[in-house]
Amino acid sequence: MTKILVVEDNEMNRDMLSRRLQRRGFEVTCAVDGNDGIERARSDVPDLILMDMSLPELDGWEATRALKGAPETRHIPIIALTAHAMSGDREKAIQAGCDDYETKPIELPRLLEKVEALLGGRSADGTHGTSGG
Repeated sequence: MTKILVVEDNEMNRDMLSRRLQRRGFEVTCAVDGNDGIERARSDVPDLILMDMSLPELDGWEATRALKGAPETRHIPIIALTAHAMSGDREKAIQAGCDDYETKPIELPRLLEKVEALLGGRSADGTHGTSGG
């Protein structure tokens, strides 16, 4: 089963996103800030990370840089999640080490396309296929 780590400090956003991903068949673990996200990425070794960029303690930008700088986690794809849709934000996310970028509010079909693209076409059960929208 494909494992996704959701790093999101807003409880409502975290619960909504994790429930929607679980309904699609993904195994989901959660972290509430950047430090927690780094620790969970190291211990759980997820297949993909959804990283909110505006986090308390250590923000998503720094957490992403730390994860991409560590040999044991640099291979894990990271999708930046942000309410900021300013021009240049996508480039900033890519420069920080994110593999893709998604603006809030999250549009699940579009996010799932990005997840599957980064997982090499694997769906939630680890097989190749599409999410079905």
